[in-house]
Amino acid sequence: MTSRLAGTLTALALGALLLHTPVAAQEALTFEEARIAMDAAEAESRANGWNLAIIISDAEGVPLYVRRFGGAGARFHQIAAAKIHTVLTSGMSTGEYAIALREGRIEQIEGAVTFEGGYLIRRDGEVIGAMSASGARGSEDAQVVRAGLAAIGLRP
Repeated sequence: MTSRLAGTLTALALGALLLHTPVAAQEALTFEEARIAMDAAEAESRANGWNLAIIISDAEGVPLYVRRFGGAGARFHQIAAAKIHTVLTSGMSTGEYAIALREGRIEQIEGAVTFEGGYLIRRDGEVIGAMSASGARGSEDAQVVRAGLAAIGLRP
């Protein structure tokens, strides 16, 4: 009788699990959103005459979109990639990371950079990606990224 009861309870528990509808996970950054953000960032960059490398990644740091304009050296792409690493590892923008590091509030992250222009992409408070630019002054790189994010209705 005990094994029959255990079997019944197990069957009921499995049935409940199968009928349970999980809460939908946060929607990931789409390729279309990345394209729109990239196009807006490029327009901002070109309007100001800045030759940049721009990267948009998913929440794991895998690039969704990469552009490197003529005149933007390979080093700028490397810095943009390091900005993506910095924001995803630290959980803050590269500018915020630089301040926190300088003030001694956090430990240095291996391979991280302290130049402005790297931001997390969040939807409803959840990280869904990252975006960075490199090749101009840090504040200008940041301006380009903010323009890209604004185009898809998100703020850094």
